[in-house]
Amino acid sequence: MQRLLIKGGKPLNGKYRVSGSKNAALPILAATILLPDHSVIKNVPNLLDVITIIRVLRALGLRAEYSQSVPNTVDVWNNSVKHVAPYELVTKMRASFFVIGPILAIKGLAKIPLPGGCAIGSRPVDIHIKGMEALGARVKLEHGFVIAEAKKLKGGRFYLDFPSVGATESVMMAATLAEGETLIENAAKEPEIADLANFLIKAGAQIVGAGTDVIKVSGVKQLRPVEYSIIPDRIEAGTIMAAAAITMGKVMIEGIIPEQLEAVARKLQESGVRIKMAADRVEVDGSGDRFKAVDVKTMPFPGFPTDMQPQIAAFLTLAKGTSVVSETIFENRFMHMHELRRLGADIKLEGQSAIINGVAKLSGAPVKVSDLRAGAALLIAGLAADGETELEDRDHHISRGYENIIEKLRGIGGDVSKAVVHVP
Repeated sequence: MQRLLIKGGKPLNGKYRVSGSKNAALPILAATILLPDHSVIKNVPNLLDVITIIRVLRALGLRAEYSQSVPNTVDVWNNSVKHVAPYELVTKMRASFFVIGPILAIKGLAKIPLPGGCAIGSRPVDIHIKGMEALGARVKLEHGFVIAEAKKLKGGRFYLDFPSVGATESVMMAATLAEGETLIENAAKEPEIADLANFLIKAGAQIVGAGTDVIKVSGVKQLRPVEYSIIPDRIEAGTIMAAAAITMGKVMIEGIIPEQLEAVARKLQESGVRIKMAADRVEVDGSGDRFKAVDVKTMPFPGFPTDMQPQIAAFLTLAKGTSVVSETIFENRFMHMHELRRLGADIKLEGQSAIINGVAKLSGAPVKVSDLRAGAALLIAGLAADGETELEDRDHHISRGYENIIEKLRGIGGDVSKAVVHVP
């Protein structure tokens, strides 16, 4: 078990550099199953989730490892692929299910356990399965495994009932080697999808429209190995924006793509935080008067991201007035609200909305992390709270999504330390 000790009440100040995107790295690493020989993936964050997907690739017969000489670089050698993904890894992390499309495209048969991951909602894999069926696969559920089979995938038309990021990525990957043309309609538009498409295009895939709600994939016979660099992590950047604001600090966040942060920036600006965007950086100035309440509703990109909802909720606990935070993506993503109350927040839950009455201050207390972004919310709330906050992260959730976060926060004045507690 990991425990973080946070001594709060100090403004964050200085420069902070964002790591590569976890949510882009995971599907891109899964997509290396489609590529022969040796590919080099750069700007990969060193995170527990990335290590898990690397272990999945190894279990499937690929050789994948972080470079010993180049930081944040993963080398992947692909000479053969097995069709069965390991139960103990896929059930640990939902993103491991991404491998179903690439395995099916390469082998004609994929056997993937039903996935696990953060407990923030059901997040069924039905849409992934329908996507494989739209490409001509026969799919069945047997003994806790999804088994998909097709001698050769055929291009088809697939309409997503909901613009699922994971399902969009799964179908796009599988369609790259399918015969004919595939149309993915009502596709998710997140930047990570465009990054995956750019990776596949560099490898020889024919993809048009990634980043819009209609993606066209014209299948090719084979792809080629590539060298590719992952985009920066917009959720890490947004988290630090919220951290700078809630502590009334001033932080320059470097290595970003500004248009990916517009929804977060707009809400912070609406609250009274001063934001200055440049080509690859954003300055967040939360100093001065207390900020004001705003309403937030999560939506698929380019709307306000669900992965930033817990962090903006933490920020709003200290806003002047009443804020309403509505969650439309995941039905169980308010578990952090109960822990924020332990720090002194005034929050009332009504269905999929949280009514937050801003308080003058938060007070440090012991809290527990339920999932990755909830952990980020409690971390930044602890940075603003008076006294010491003990953050119990039993399953190392924060380490799954934020690279070297303790050291990076210390670099801008955060008083955070780590203690590993062994539980019998």
